[in-house]
Amino acid sequence: MYGLPLIDIIVIILYFLMMIGIGFWSMRRIQNQEDYFLAGRRFGAFIQTFAAFGQGTSADTCVAVTSTTFRNGAGGIWSSLIYLPATPIYWLVVPWMRRLRLLTLGDFFEERYGSKRMAGVYAIIGTVGMMAILAVGFSAMTKTILALTPKAYEDLSVEQRAEYARAEELDRLKNTDYRTLTESQKARMDELILSNPRRQFSHINEYVLISVVCVVVMIYAIAGGLEAAFLTDTIQGFFIILLSFMLIPFALSKINFLYGGDGPMDALRVVHQQLSESNFDIFGSAANVDFTWYYIATLTLMGAINVVIQPNMIVANGSAKDEYACRFGFVTGSFMKRLVTIFWGFFAVLAIVLYHDRIQDPDLVWGYATLDLLGSLGYGLVGLMIACLMAALMSTADCLMITCSSLLTHNLYRPFVAGKSERHYVFVGRIIGGFVVIGGALLATQFGSLLQILKFMWEVNVMVAASFWLGMKWRRANKTAAWCSITSTALFFFLLPLLLPNVFSSLRSSAYLLKTTRPAPIVRTYAVREMDIINRRAEIAEWEEMAAIGQTRQPRPIPLQPGDTFEKTFYPGKKFIFWTKGADLGPDGRYHGRGLLNLELVLLQKMGFDLTQNPHALNETLRILIRTLVPFCILIAVALLTRPDEPRRLDLFFVKMKTKVRADPQMDAREMALSYAQPDRLNQKKLFPNSSWELDKWDKTDVVGFLISVGAVFSIIYLMKLLISLGG
Repeated sequence: MYGLPLIDIIVIILYFLMMIGIGFWSMRRIQNQEDYFLAGRRFGAFIQTFAAFGQGTSADTCVAVTSTTFRNGAGGIWSSLIYLPATPIYWLVVPWMRRLRLLTLGDFFEERYGSKRMAGVYAIIGTVGMMAILAVGFSAMTKTILALTPKAYEDLSVEQRAEYARAEELDRLKNTDYRTLTESQKARMDELILSNPRRQFSHINEYVLISVVCVVVMIYAIAGGLEAAFLTDTIQGFFIILLSFMLIPFALSKINFLYGGDGPMDALRVVHQQLSESNFDIFGSAANVDFTWYYIATLTLMGAINVVIQPNMIVANGSAKDEYACRFGFVTGSFMKRLVTIFWGFFAVLAIVLYHDRIQDPDLVWGYATLDLLGSLGYGLVGLMIACLMAALMSTADCLMITCSSLLTHNLYRPFVAGKSERHYVFVGRIIGGFVVIGGALLATQFGSLLQILKFMWEVNVMVAASFWLGMKWRRANKTAAWCSITSTALFFFLLPLLLPNVFSSLRSSAYLLKTTRPAPIVRTYAVREMDIINRRAEIAEWEEMAAIGQTRQPRPIPLQPGDTFEKTFYPGKKFIFWTKGADLGPDGRYHGRGLLNLELVLLQKMGFDLTQNPHALNETLRILIRTLVPFCILIAVALLTRPDEPRRLDLFFVKMKTKVRADPQMDAREMALSYAQPDRLNQKKLFPNSSWELDKWDKTDVVGFLISVGAVFSIIYLMKLLISLGG
């Protein structure tokens, strides 16, 4: 059935039934909103660790890391490690979420700025961001499972065979040294890169697959609330760890089988002998067009600022029994994710050796490798891998679904429909949660690649990040300034880019807005490896074919020998500058822009900066810096020109944020009563006592935990370099 043996299907069905059972078991303990949305705030460090790991690790993570590494070499691992340098900050920041003692982050905007409308706006923005995360997971899982059920070439339609032929042509052109291509071949490669043809097609309809997973997630998460979500996260965390290591030994074994060798080290030596040196560059590879060092640094900055404002942060940490369980669990779970990411990237490097000449769409690598390495063994291993992928997706989807349902119920629905029973609001939350999952699934169908969804997910919270950070630590941040920052950012970065091309459709075909980068070829010198020799032979054969019909003006490529060095010219490929999804060639023979219009880049171009001369990564870096920093500049400027908010409300908010959470609810309530009665009782904790900045002095727990976290960051980077260098 669908290309899968019966045992694989049985494994998948049993897994689904187990998850649904947990949901109905947890349903018995739900009495109110706090039970449903925050599991009664009763979880310790162990559950918190796997909850953080599970919700931060979806099906997209392993597939996206494998995809970007397969495309860009070892540097592609940074697609998922952009938050690594920021992870130590979690040790200092996540206790804020528990000290807020609120149900949602929307409540923060109401309490800090005194605005229910701002809380409602945040609920909408936060929900869109969570849907984007769900969309990444749905897309990754779908692409992988589609790769596990491929159509044979004989089963392809006429249109699919034509697309397959274009993908094969693009692959041949990419593997040829750019200097040896004729002008017509260069133009053809640009055309094919922009159209991005597929080589793999599946028996399964992706929309049906997404619908099935939606139903399972909704059943157990709607029934059981956050307790079911976190308990399944703990179980699924073990599945995800299993997934992270399952393919590596089989890949090493197949490399030994194909190239000769015995044991892991022989296979790793083959990897270094076969692959070009560019595949092992963690920073600065000429082939690594998506993740340059400055783009990674910019993403890290944006990630550090934006990840804290994601609505699931308060769900993941607000459910802990005290702030130490919350900070230890979240930081440990986050580092677990970073660790397994390294092994996903390591596997992708092995996959380059095995499948560099078979796969055009890197998003399909994980599924193709699973079928190739595990399919012939039987024992339900392919079914187990599909279950692992679904586990990864559902462990994220359930938590995000509960997060969004709490946001929309508490900060949008309840203000309009007040005075109802707790049971009523829980029922409404369950219904809203189902629509959120459906929205994430629909969003997954609107993007062409995982990287496009990832970029949208990374950026959507810039609208509210400045209001959160400055609201937490600066008394001068006021409601007027926060509204100016949120509305201007939403208008310029999201609403106008969406509306203008749809209202004025001619913009999509405007020659000015269809400008592309004009990247210069990049020349690098490398030691000759086996893959370089194979590629050069193909280049020579291609040259001889063209020479026979008089269509080449370049000298014949020189054959390569082991031990030599050679120069290789990389062509990054043209990229459309102003459209988030590039452009498609229409029936009229003209290109039409797709996605949102990058107004900030249009403005830079109008100001005299020639963006066509920049690498695509530099244009993306400029765009992200503008989106990250401008909201802070707007809020600070407006706050300095307007009056501060009511002092009494500020006093109560900031003394609460200085009062540590006690595990005993009654003791915690007594501490809060003392703080509210004497708002200045903890002012000795302020780093700058006579200023408007509410920066607290670090205690021993802060210092020790932060230093250990910094050490963990360097250890993970060292492990990444070590694994990539093994056998070299």
